[in-house]
Amino acid sequence: MNSATEVFEPLRADDPSTVAGYRIAARIGAGGMGRVYLSHTQGGRPVAIKVVRPELAEDPSFRRRFRREVEAARRVRGAYTAELIDADADGNPPWLATLYVAGPSLSQAVARRGPLPVPAVLWLMAGVAEALQAIHGAHIVHRDLKPSNVLLAADGPRVIDFGISLASDATAHTATGATVGTPQYMAPEQASADEVTAAADVFALGQTAAFAALGKPLYGTGPSATVLYRIVHSQPDLSRLPRELRPLIARCLAADPQERATPEEIVAWCRTQLGPDAEADGGPALWREVTGPEPAVPEAVPEPTSQLPAEPAPEPAPSPAPVPLSPHTMRQVWQPPPSAQPQTPEGPGERRRRRRRNALLTAASATVAALLLGTLWVVLDQAADGLRDRAKSPTTGGTPTGGASSASGDPARGAVGSAPDRNQSPSQSPSPSPSASVPPKAIPYPSLHLNEDNSIGIKEPVQRATRGGDLRLHCEQVGCTLESDTSVITVLSGQPHGSLESCQKALGSRTTRKQSLSQVAAGSELCVKHQSGDIALLVLTLKSTPWMNDLPSTLHADMTVWRVA
Repeated sequence: MNSATEVFEPLRADDPSTVAGYRIAARIGAGGMGRVYLSHTQGGRPVAIKVVRPELAEDPSFRRRFRREVEAARRVRGAYTAELIDADADGNPPWLATLYVAGPSLSQAVARRGPLPVPAVLWLMAGVAEALQAIHGAHIVHRDLKPSNVLLAADGPRVIDFGISLASDATAHTATGATVGTPQYMAPEQASADEVTAAADVFALGQTAAFAALGKPLYGTGPSATVLYRIVHSQPDLSRLPRELRPLIARCLAADPQERATPEEIVAWCRTQLGPDAEADGGPALWREVTGPEPAVPEAVPEPTSQLPAEPAPEPAPSPAPVPLSPHTMRQVWQPPPSAQPQTPEGPGERRRRRRRNALLTAASATVAALLLGTLWVVLDQAADGLRDRAKSPTTGGTPTGGASSASGDPARGAVGSAPDRNQSPSQSPSPSPSASVPPKAIPYPSLHLNEDNSIGIKEPVQRATRGGDLRLHCEQVGCTLESDTSVITVLSGQPHGSLESCQKALGSRTTRKQSLSQVAAGSELCVKHQSGDIALLVLTLKSTPWMNDLPSTLHADMTVWRVA
């Protein structure tokens, strides 16, 4: 799951109102995999629902990976993990729901208040190590532990997001030689594409704790490949860390996985350092000061009522005040009914005239009804002929494909928007109906790999083994760029919410066919417009663009293409 935010976003026009019966109250965030929403269980507990992007949901291999994520999350139970509540990996689109954690991520807390004090770092390491015990106990390696995947609840940290976790008893779902994770927090064996074990999560815990204590990454910043090179080939500078934390973090960051501390040893060491505070119920007041006030969670959306609200009954009109009646007025108001006059019996002539009158009225009614039915039949038959003629006519938008605007050859007759000929019958009258525009369909191309030897095409085939495609990676000592001879490229700035509309707006009238990748990290979104009019969205899942020769230059991305035809 994405990290929780302190400010919820209102729903947008393209957001669902419900997901598998869960009524959506607000948007929490979005990323390359999908969107995260706030909802509630029937009992009122807030939950975070991750909904997969529709274009990714159409890919069978992605569904298999998502199903593994759900299975991994079901196997993890612990006090310091966000529990899985519900999921449907075969849904349309797939989704999963976990308990919502009210609190900022570690990266947000550090950005807001700066480095954490030593006791808070110890509480953090103990809680995350206990979460790793539960994760590893389910035979799962997290593989992407980092500050944004650690939420700070009032009663301790929560480890989230098993999106790229790997069950140790399952087949790896990554390609041979591919690295999975966030480069700044990878273990050396991950960066070198060697065997990854649970010890890689301990290395990531050491880096996460160092970030909490320093307020910045231990191995520095810069291009991801440069940081990876430092992780693999250099020893970290621990002199900047508080003295109390150096021994434990040094053991977590040992180059040899066998020499790293275990989660059980980390919990015991932290409890010893905390002393009596380790027995405090729910953590010391300092921890609550670090987490800050809990964000106000929007209330659950009420179920819609099936009945319309009853209209208020109209108020009765006030009764007029009684008027006193005098005997004279009463005589004027009430009159006795007139006496009934006896009817004169009909004679034989009167009865004959009445029968002839009734017969004439009956015949006239039958004639009128026959005329009406005949007219209605003609109108319906002509309308049906018109519909059949229009169905057979090879026209688009009311204009024949041959170029003439009407069958008679008169361009003014039958044109869209022109008045019908008064001499035409109803079946011949034009019925302009411009065809509704159909939006282009999104076609997903997940798990693309781009290096300095191959390329990516917007038109199929997309993954190409040569440099003849539309998008190419070009690297020099100063960095790497994404280049094209056929397409305009731009980074989707601000909070990424990649879609056809946002890409069209970002591309605008741009003409640049080269994009520097120096400030682009994993999770960034790039919009591409092909000269044919097709628009593509690239969501980077991994970037390794070094200026040294020790590591290859590579990009991993999921691409969605909206085709104009």
